[in-house]
Amino acid sequence: MFSFSINTGSKKTLYSDLLTTLKELLSEEGDPIANMANTAALIWTYMPDLNWVGFYRAIRSYLILGPFQGKVACVKIPYGRGVCGTAAATGRIQCVRDVHTYPNHISCDPSAASELVIPIRGRQNQILAVIDLESPTMGRFDAEDVEGCSRLMEVLGRFLG
Repeated sequence: MFSFSINTGSKKTLYSDLLTTLKELLSEEGDPIANMANTAALIWTYMPDLNWVGFYRAIRSYLILGPFQGKVACVKIPYGRGVCGTAAATGRIQCVRDVHTYPNHISCDPSAASELVIPIRGRQNQILAVIDLESPTMGRFDAEDVEGCSRLMEVLGRFLG
């Protein structure tokens, strides 16, 4: 059993503590699915105001559902479709204040209002997966979240390949 000390008082401290904890978790295991599962659980447990967090793995021209925390989710997303598919197709972070105004949005959970999707790159800069964070609060994600989650995913990407 793991015991972590994560301070959720400020975003800066939260992301610093999450990064330290994630590195410790990842050093325990080399299996990519186990590492994605623990990463999703870590974020779900300590980041406030989320209603879904999880991974979609890049397989050919689709994103296939990976480990997650939250309600049942869409299983297969084509590249270029929705927030996740756009992140995978462009290789760019998608930070969406209001998903209801996003073109081609895929609504797996109607209670989601904002979304942050970050591509995860492997050692050769290839996209391995995306992480998808959703919140019922419009405008939940800001520049601090983009930076903090990006650092977490850079570390995870090194462990995934």
